[in-house]
Amino acid sequence: MGTRKYRRKTSHSEHGPGDGGRTGSWRVERPVLNESLCIPCKRNKEACFICWLFCPEIVISRTIPPTINLEYCKGCGICAEECPTRAITMADEADFSHEDKDSSCT
Repeated sequence: MGTRKYRRKTSHSEHGPGDGGRTGSWRVERPVLNESLCIPCKRNKEACFICWLFCPEIVISRTIPPTINLEYCKGCGICAEECPTRAITMADEADFSHEDKDSSCT
């Protein structure tokens, strides 16, 4: 029997928020966090964070309250689907488009 020396292959890249790039204007829905239902907000300590765990774009922070980086969020809705208290809901992006235009003009 031969004895080969096998090397372990590891990735040298670092993952980060929005590895797929910025969202731009094509997102149809965006997540909205209701802090009164969010477990970390209610307990004021690190607990739950299932939304952070399942987010494929890594745009949800593990802070209290959790923040969502909408610049990179694709609007997939996985966070809203996995939240045990339904603290995250998906809202129509068109409802927020006037806010973005107002803030970009200042």
